[in-house]
Parts: sequence; structure tokens; C-alpha cells
Amino acid sequence: MRSPTLAAIVGLIVLGAACGSTSASEGDGGLPQGSEPVTLDQADFSTRIDNRYWPMAPGSRWVYREERGGGRFQRVTVTVTHQTRKVAAGVTARVVHDVVRRGGALVEDTYDWYAQDGEGNVWYLGEDTREYKRGKVFTREGSWEAGVDGAQAGIIMTARPRVGMRYRQEYYAGKAEDRAEIVALRRRATVPYGRFDRLLVTRDSTPLEPRAVEHKYYAPGVGPVLSVSRRGHREELVRFRRAGS
Repeated sequence: MRSPTLAAIVGLIVLGAACGSTSASEGDGGLPQGSEPVTLDQADFSTRIDNRYWPMAPGSRWVYREERGGGRFQRVTVTVTHQTRKVAAGVTARVVHDVVRRGGALVEDTYDWYAQDGEGNVWYLGEDTREYKRGKVFTREGSWEAGVDGAQAGIIMTARPRVGMRYRQEYYAGKAEDRAEIVALRRRATVPYGRFDRLLVTRDSTPLEPRAVEHKYYAPGVGPVLSVSRRGHREELVRFRRAGS
């Protein structure tokens, strides 16, 4: 089935090109780039997310051990909830809860919003995040919602990944401008949860912090299993509970 969502994107790209703006290349499959606007059709989206590289069935949970350097470690727990949220851009999204703790103390509490289009691309539609110090919220920097204040949805995982494919993951000018490039499809890695091969690897970056480059490893049927940053941070999957298990 041809996705109306991608058809809308292609139409916007053609229009943008006529105006002299930058557009996605053919090799990127018409996926959104930079600040390009997209029009999302609710009829083409579902909160059932079954992309093989990051299936998000309600009840699934990932637990990670994050090494921050200097002997500092954090525990990251990501849970797919049964909740949904309709974002301002008009799409109903699946709510995923992300909690970070250090030594038992709450560091960050975030609700992310995802939905899958008719072709199987998983879209990132925003987040509501709070960072804590001494038990109190000190910032909500990084929060954004597609359709609010010019923020645009992005792709978190493509339906048909190819090495060299590039796309934006989110866009909120000056606040959230993450982007990704697929650099491998058959890597291997070992983490506390187990050994994996045939891993998809992305190189994630942002023009807001040019040195903040991160490689993320995704296992078929599981999702993210490893993240390694240029700054020496490493996040490894420790436990995974599939929905219904």
C-alpha cells in the first residue's frame, strides 16, 4: 500500500524544490530532512507499532545500564504504555515512558509519542520531559510536540532501511534537531542481555551540538540494545520483557 503520508512528503519536497529549498535525495526514500514541513494524515497512522527493528507492543519494557564516565552509572527504564495521545499535528500516538535514575534518585522522567504509518515507518511525534535535581524539576528543556510552535515530526525507524539513508528524527528549531544516518545492517555486539548479530546501526547527531555524535544499535525483534557516544557514554541493554511474556 502506498502511504499517503509519504505521498504528502513527496509533494512538499517538489514544492520546496521549486522554491529553492533543500529536499531529500532519492536515496533517502523521500524521508523528512532538516526543517522540511510534513502533512500527516491520521487515517494513515496506527498506534500498533510492529517495525522489526523497534516493535513497541504495550507492556514491553527495556532496562539499560548507562555509563556516564568517571564511575557514574544510571539506570534507564523504557516502558510502552497502553496510553495514547493525540498530538497537535493530528495523529494519535502511542505513549512510551522513559525513566532515568542514578543511585535510586530520579534524574529524568519523559513521555515520548510514537506512531507507525501505512508503510511501516515509525514516526517520532514529540516528548514531554522533566529533569530533576534533589527531587525537584529544574528544567523541561527538550520538550516538544509536532504541530506546536513550528515543531515537525520525524522518523525514528524506517520501514525499509538501507545503508546511507538519512532522515531527521525531530525538529523544533534551536531546541530539538536530531538526525540519523544508517551506517550498517549486519553488525555484531554483546551486551549484558546477550549477543546479537545482524544489528542495524545508526549514526545520530544534531547541528545544535556538533560533537554529540552517537551510534545506536537495533536488534530485529527487540529494538535498541546498545548506544555508544563520542563522549564515551555507553548504554547497554540489561533486561528486556516482551509484551505478554
